[in-house]
Amino acid sequence: MSEVDWQGALARAEAHAPFLALAMQKQPELLSLLAAGEGEAALARARAAGADAPDVGTALRRERWALALAVAVGDLCGAFPLLRVVGELSAFADRALDAAILDALRRRVPEAGRDGFFALALGKHGAQELNYSSDIDPILLYDPARMARRERDDPGEAAVRVARQVVQTLGSMDGEGYVFRVDLRLRPASEVSPLAIPAEAALSHYESAALAWERAAFIRARAASGDIAAGEEFLGAIRPFVWRKSLDFGAIAEIGRLTRRIRSHHGKVETVGPGFDLKRGRGGIREIEFFAQTHQLIHGGRHPALRVRGTRAALDALADGGFIGADEAQMLGDAYDRLRTVEHRLQMVNDQQTHSLPGDPAALDRVAWLDGMADGAALVAELAAITDAVGARYDRLIEADRAALPAAKPAISGADLVGQLAGWGFADAETLAERIDGWRNGSIRALRSDAAIAALDAVQPALLAALAAAPEPDRALVRWEQLIAHLPSAVNLFRLLEARPGLLDQLARILSLAPPLADELARRADLLDALIDQSALDLPGSVDELAADFAAAEDRDDYQQVLDRVRRLVGEKRFALGVQLIEGAHDPVAISAGLARVAEAAIRVLAGAAVAEFERAHGRIAGSEMVLLGLGRLGGGALTNASDLDLVFLFTGDHAAESDGRRPLGATLYYNRLAQRIVAALSVPTAEGALYEVDTRLRPQGEQGPIACSFDSFARYQQEDAWTWEHMALARARAVYGSAAACATLDGIMAQVLRRDRDGAALWQDVLAMRARMAAHKHAAGPLDAKLLRGGLVDVEFLVHALQLRDHRGFDPNLDAAIAALVAAGSLPGALPPAFAFLSRLLVAARLLAPDAQVPGAAACAALAKACGCGEWSEVEAGLARARSVVAAAWMQVFGEQLEIA
Repeated sequence: MSEVDWQGALARAEAHAPFLALAMQKQPELLSLLAAGEGEAALARARAAGADAPDVGTALRRERWALALAVAVGDLCGAFPLLRVVGELSAFADRALDAAILDALRRRVPEAGRDGFFALALGKHGAQELNYSSDIDPILLYDPARMARRERDDPGEAAVRVARQVVQTLGSMDGEGYVFRVDLRLRPASEVSPLAIPAEAALSHYESAALAWERAAFIRARAASGDIAAGEEFLGAIRPFVWRKSLDFGAIAEIGRLTRRIRSHHGKVETVGPGFDLKRGRGGIREIEFFAQTHQLIHGGRHPALRVRGTRAALDALADGGFIGADEAQMLGDAYDRLRTVEHRLQMVNDQQTHSLPGDPAALDRVAWLDGMADGAALVAELAAITDAVGARYDRLIEADRAALPAAKPAISGADLVGQLAGWGFADAETLAERIDGWRNGSIRALRSDAAIAALDAVQPALLAALAAAPEPDRALVRWEQLIAHLPSAVNLFRLLEARPGLLDQLARILSLAPPLADELARRADLLDALIDQSALDLPGSVDELAADFAAAEDRDDYQQVLDRVRRLVGEKRFALGVQLIEGAHDPVAISAGLARVAEAAIRVLAGAAVAEFERAHGRIAGSEMVLLGLGRLGGGALTNASDLDLVFLFTGDHAAESDGRRPLGATLYYNRLAQRIVAALSVPTAEGALYEVDTRLRPQGEQGPIACSFDSFARYQQEDAWTWEHMALARARAVYGSAAACATLDGIMAQVLRRDRDGAALWQDVLAMRARMAAHKHAAGPLDAKLLRGGLVDVEFLVHALQLRDHRGFDPNLDAAIAALVAAGSLPGALPPAFAFLSRLLVAARLLAPDAQVPGAAACAALAKACGCGEWSEVEAGLARARSVVAAAWMQVFGEQLEIA
C-alpha cells in the first residue's frame, strides 16, 4: 500500500486477526489514538503501559500487549516500514530482558546493579530484526568476581538462579499473556552446561571447541541487556573466532550441508502453496540470511565493512564492496522485506510463532485480506515468484564451488603416479612419486590429520597438473613442499585451492619465478587470500585511502591489534603487487610507486597509533609534534619489494619543554623514546610477522647522534656541519608524517639548505670522491644489479643531486620529475630519461625474479624481459648495456670523467 490508511488497517485487523481484535477490545484508549492516526503517540503510550504494574513481569506483559497492537496497526496501514517494526520489537526485547535480569539479581541482593551479568542477543534479536511473534535466544554470561550475590552464595549457583528467574519472568503465562518465550539452547555445550556460564569458560569454548554454526550465529551477536560494557568486551575478545583473517571456503560447504538438512526436514511442501514454510522452504527467509552470512563468513575477516548484523545491511555492504552485484542485492533485499512482512501477517492472526502458510484455503484468504491482497491465490502467486528467484540464486551459491571443479579425481599413488608425473615431464618421476606419497607419512605437521589428508586428496591431481605446467616444474614442486612444511595447518589452503582452481596456476608461477614471494607464502599461506578479491590485480589507491583501510575503526583503541592489522594488510598488498609484477599486470614503475604508497600509509597509521599510545603515559608537549622525514627510495616514492625505510625523526617546538602526562618527560627524551616506539611499531615482528626494516643512519651525526632532534637542531646541523652527501640525500627527501603546517615548515628548512650558494669545483670534488669510495667498498652483487653497476641508478642519482645542488634547478624528490627538469634545462642529455626508466624497471623486477642479481632460469628471464618491455632476454642484456652507456656519456658530459662500464 502506498498511502497510510489507519482506518482500513484497523478494519482488516478486526476482521481477519482474532488476536488483534481482542487487543483492540482490551485497550480502547490505545485504539482511539490509532484510529486518529497518532502512531507515535500510540507507541509512546504502549511503552508506558506497564507503569503502574505491581511487578516487573506484569509490567512487561502489559507493555508487550500494547506494543503488539500499536506496531501491528502501524505496520498494516503502511506508517511503519519493516525496519521500524522489527526495530521496535527488538528494542522491547532488550528492555524486557534487561528488566528481568535486574529484577532477578535484586531478588537476592536488593541493591544490586547489572555489573557482571549480561545477555548476548543472537539471531534476529541480535540483528534487531525480531519477528512479530518470536522467541528470543540469548546467551547468559557472568563474571563470578563482579556479579552481585549474597556472600554465602556460590557464584555458579547464584548465576543459574538468576537465569531461571529471567526465563520465568519473561515466559510465564497469565491472563495478560506472556512477554517472550526464552530459548537458552544456543549457549556453549547446552546439553551439559548450566543456564548461565562464566564468561571465561565461554571464551575458552569459542576459541577451542566451537562448531561451524556457532561462528555464523555470532555474526549477528549483540550485547543486548545487563552489563552491556562487559558484553561488548566479550564480543571483542571472540572477534577473531567469528571474523577469521584468512578466507574460509569451507563455510560454503558447511552452509550447503545445513541447507540440505533444513530443506529435507522442513521442505515437505516444496512448492509455494498451503503449508509452505516461508522461513525454511526453498527460496525462503533463511536462505537469504544464509546467502548474506556465507559471504560475510568468507570475506568479513579481511573486510570490516561487512561486519554488520542486519540482513539488508549485509546485502548492501556486500554490493558496495563488489562481492555481489547491486541488482542481486536489491532483488534479495526486496524479497527479504516482503517475505518478512508476510511472515508477520501470519503471526498477527493468533499471536503464534508460525512461518507456514495456512493449510486451509479459507485461512489463507484471511491472511491475504489482512495484508490487503485480493485473496490467497494472489498471495501465493506473488510468493512463488519471489521464492523461485531467491532459490535459484541460492542454489548457485552452494553449488558454485562444486561446479567450478572438474569431476572429482582420487589422488593416485604408486606406479600410476610415476606414470602421470613422467607424462607431465617431471625429472626422475619415480623418486618424485615416493616423495609425494611421503607427504602422508606424518613427517609434515600440517598433514597429520584425516581432514588435512582428505583436503589434499581433493586438490592433489589439479595441484600436480598446475605445478607440471609451471615455467620450472621441479623448482615449483620443491618450493611447494617447503611451503606446506612450514604451515601449522594446511586444510584451509587446500580448501581455498579446491574452491578457486584458477589460483593453482598463479601459485605455480609464484613458486617457479619469484623466490621472495614463495618465501612469504611459506610464512603466511593466507596471503593467497588477497588474490581472491576482484581488486587483486589493481594498483593500490591513494595514501589517504590506504591509511583509512589500515586503521579500521574497531581496532583503533587496541594498539596491538593495530600493529597486527597493519602488518597483515601491508603483507597482502605487497604480495599482491609482487604477483602483479610477475603476471605483467602493470608497469614495474607503477608497482614501485604503489609499494611506496603502501609504506607511507603504514607509517601514517602506525606512527599515529604509537603517538596515541605514548601520550597515554607521558601526555603531550604543548606546541610541539613529531615529524617523520622520508629519504631515499621512500622519499622518492619508488620502493622495491626489498626496500627498507630511510627515516629521520624530527620534532617541532622548544627542546627544553616538558610533557604534561602522569609520567612527564623533557622534550628531547620524550621524542627520542617516541621515535624508538615508532621504529618498533614499523619493524618489530608480531604474531602477524615482520613489516619493514627501518634505517635511521641518515639522521644528523649519523649513528653517533640522537635518533630524534628538534627542527632548530636539524636546521643548524644542515647549515653548519652536514657533509655534501647529506645534502644530496636531502634533495630526495619529503615529510611522510606530521601536520601540514609542520611539514611546510620543514620544507622551508630544507629549501634554504638546498638552495644555498656553493663552490662548483669543491662540490664536484666532493661528489666524485664520494662516488669513488662507494664504488670501492660496495660492489655490484651481479650482472643484473641495476643499482650498483657503474652506469647504473646510483650514478644517475649522483648526477641529478650534484646538478640540483649546483644549479638550484629540478628539485623534486621524484627522480623522474627531477631528471625531466634537468633535461629541459639542457643540463642532462635527452637520452637519459628512457635509460633511467629501463634501469628502474629492471631493478624493481629483478628484486623479485632475480633477487641475487644473477641471471635466473629461462622462465624468470622471460618474465624479466616482459617487465622491462622487451620481447626476449637478449633485448634485456642489450637494453642494460645501452642504458649504462647513456649514463656514462652523461657522466662524462657533467663531470668530465670516464666511467668503466665494461
